[in-house]
Amino acid sequence: MYYGIQLDRLVLQVSSPSFLKSPLPYHPQLRAQAWRYFSYIFMHTGIEHLSLNMAMQLLVGVPLEMVHGALRIGLVYVCGVLAGSLAVSVTDMTAPLVGSSGGVYALVSAHLANVVMNWSGMKCQFKMFRMAMALVCMSVEFGRAVWLRFYPPAFPPCPNPSFVAHLGGVAVGLTLGVVVLQNYEQRLQEQSLFWIFFCVYTLFVLCAVFWNIFAYSLLDVRIPPAP
Repeated sequence: MYYGIQLDRLVLQVSSPSFLKSPLPYHPQLRAQAWRYFSYIFMHTGIEHLSLNMAMQLLVGVPLEMVHGALRIGLVYVCGVLAGSLAVSVTDMTAPLVGSSGGVYALVSAHLANVVMNWSGMKCQFKMFRMAMALVCMSVEFGRAVWLRFYPPAFPPCPNPSFVAHLGGVAVGLTLGVVVLQNYEQRLQEQSLFWIFFCVYTLFVLCAVFWNIFAYSLLDVRIPPAP
């Protein structure tokens, strides 16, 4: 809202490269600004991007928070957000990044995996419908992201943001997220599997940090100029 007032424009709707001038999106040229690995979730590539992410968060995130609590769900979400941006910085080194898909996909994939693993014991109404809706939303949003990455619109000109954050979120959801959601009656620090996945996640973060420090110059990556 603040940037909308200052710029006199709808900042959620990415209609020109000028949106990258905000301090929120992740851009490889500005990767030393560490907050961008988290703040990119507050910008989206259009109303449809925002709507799909909000739909998935409301469809899955709210019920999960009611059952598991804000702390556990927040942990999975934030880990998915960070994994998404770091995955982009490692595998899609020239692309900017916006959208909350990393965190959303972490929650949704963890929930879907948990439902499949405990299908017979779950007494949730419309669980098949909810799973189908979540899968449809995930597929539509991922397809849209892949299309924009390789075929950005010619007019209005729009930078082609990465879709790799979606995959980073799914990886977190299927590992750390499943453990967090599966045994909600047991404390996390008492679960050995939680510590295994948490250590793997921490190792990935450390490796990605070193990659960001050294790999770009060693590989002589041609990064688009900063906005």
